[in-house]
Amino acid sequence: MTASPIRTERHDDVLVIISNNPPVNALGAAVRTGLKAGLEEGLADAGIKAMVIRCDGRTFFAGADITEFGKPMQGPGLGEVIDAIEASDKPVVAAIHGTALGGGCEVTLGCHYRVAVPSAKIGTPEVKLGLLPGAGGTQRIPRIAGVKLALQMTAVGDPISAKAAQAAGLIDRIVGEDSLEANAIAFAREVAGIRPLPRAREKSVQADEAAVAEFKQANARKFRGFDAPAANIACVEKAASGATFDEGIAFERQEFMKLMMGTQSAAQRHLFFAERQAAKVDDIPADTQLRPIKKVGVIGAGTMGGGISMNFLAAGIPVTIVETAQEALDRGTGVIRKNYENSAKKGRYTTEKVEGMMGLLSPTLDLQQLADCDLIIEAIYENMDVKKELFGKLDQIAKPGAILASNTSYLNIDEMAAVTSRPGDVIGMHFFSPANVMKLLEVVRGAKTSPDVLATVMALAKPIGKVAVVSGVCPGFIGNRMLSQRQGPANKMLMQGARPEQIDKALTDFGFPMGPFQMGDLAGVDIGWHRDPTRIESIRDALAAKGRWGQKTGKGWYDYDEKRTPTPSPEVAEIIEDFRSKSNLPKQDFSDEDVIAATLYPMVNEGAKILEEGMAQRASDIDVVWIYGYGWPIYRGGPMFWANTVGLDKVVAGLEKNGVEVAPLLRRKAEAGEKF
Repeated sequence: MTASPIRTERHDDVLVIISNNPPVNALGAAVRTGLKAGLEEGLADAGIKAMVIRCDGRTFFAGADITEFGKPMQGPGLGEVIDAIEASDKPVVAAIHGTALGGGCEVTLGCHYRVAVPSAKIGTPEVKLGLLPGAGGTQRIPRIAGVKLALQMTAVGDPISAKAAQAAGLIDRIVGEDSLEANAIAFAREVAGIRPLPRAREKSVQADEAAVAEFKQANARKFRGFDAPAANIACVEKAASGATFDEGIAFERQEFMKLMMGTQSAAQRHLFFAERQAAKVDDIPADTQLRPIKKVGVIGAGTMGGGISMNFLAAGIPVTIVETAQEALDRGTGVIRKNYENSAKKGRYTTEKVEGMMGLLSPTLDLQQLADCDLIIEAIYENMDVKKELFGKLDQIAKPGAILASNTSYLNIDEMAAVTSRPGDVIGMHFFSPANVMKLLEVVRGAKTSPDVLATVMALAKPIGKVAVVSGVCPGFIGNRMLSQRQGPANKMLMQGARPEQIDKALTDFGFPMGPFQMGDLAGVDIGWHRDPTRIESIRDALAAKGRWGQKTGKGWYDYDEKRTPTPSPEVAEIIEDFRSKSNLPKQDFSDEDVIAATLYPMVNEGAKILEEGMAQRASDIDVVWIYGYGWPIYRGGPMFWANTVGLDKVVAGLEKNGVEVAPLLRRKAEAGEKF
């Protein structure tokens, strides 16, 4: 029999129950069983007056054991253990360090008292996995700390500091950072004789309808499409409705099971694991020696170059930024400062921090200044000849062992590497715009990129706040290659009688932040246009020829007012009808489902080709790209996960109906009844 992760230590009249279940003391079956046994030991011993629950390692219980999800329940349920703690007739004190999250937070709420070190955090982030705290959290938090904080903690899910928790009554005392156990034992002795014991279930909740209404309104945009926030809110409302604690718990259980069995939570849990999986490169050993990155060079101070630089500066890594003209350099550094200052106004940075970050930035017009950089990223415009010329120069300037990276979004990395004497040092680092905000980093592995270069760049993603996914070299890599499959069918539907606003609405109702035509207006209708107003071969050509270049000119696929609010354009409707009438395509009506099938199934199909060609390591990597780079709705888990929920046979049938050639891998999986 393996040793229990829970042990007990007796300190005269106080029993300390200790968990040692690395890395985060997850509340698995063995931990729950041990906690219950420890509690029973303390209750059975007449010499014990109070108990303390604490954890070894870097943190208090940081949540449930996610690997148990969807499997049959072993040992006592967490709710049962927490109820037993709360029912104890001897005081139980939670001693918190690190993070008490999810089930860990719920354990503390079942204890009669809570003490914490100043650096501790407490919270219920289950909503981020499409769930709710299902062991009494939605009922105990409002009873201890009130409705307003309970809504914030459960439905938004961000943890709060020990100080904020103490102010709300969730923590009784903040103790010494290095003397948690001794202080907790002393506190337990202080409260040993106090009766009645404070039990959360016995407290009543003050209803606060105004707080609920205000909270719903403030978060309406953020919660759109998600099931879990609404369920968390409903549970807190139930606690405040005058229901008994047991009625509230029954309601919480029912809502928890609904979420647990639904596709949204499955999608959000899939993403949780997918994100961690994406960081692993299958054929590179975990112990690969990384190259040190102490200084970074960025070429180009435009929107991309500036945004890329901000990631490194915020991580405390010095950046040398290069431009060809002083004016462009000044403008670029000015924008970086302005962005930081705006964040400071919102309280994200102190003024000192802004000055510190700006102090790490060295603007220059001289490429030679990059000679001592460990990593150089070019963010100049998308032109292969210009990029190749630049890589040739960098080959002469950069020190041996420096990594040379391109921020290209679709050009061939191998061609750039071929003009250098060190193709092993060349890699693609495709940031997404705005680069200081978007979390995705597509890391493009060239044919000759050396393993330690790839491992270094993948490891660098975390400190600069990015989620990295490896792609092979192919036009558009993973994301843009799939995106290109969406626009064609959208344009074709216009020629068959659909309207831009109808197509966009179907996709925003699906959960995208914007549809393809809204996105075209944001990016610029003239991007990639041949610039000849007399050559009109497509609807887009006709719009561009009339100066309808999108939001920047106040009109594109839509008309815009001064607040950039779009309204359908009669002029565009006329242009589309003119094109449609000249084509021989019959007019038809499209349902939202038709729009989804026509625009999204081809993307899944392309994803299958990407997997078959080995351009992505795994289907879940593709999902990560689309969620963090292109606004695919999180609660749908990414295109490949979503295709599984739709049914691959249905996707194949839809593609065939629309005359799209089905990828062999997709067809094989559909016929075998398999999933991605």
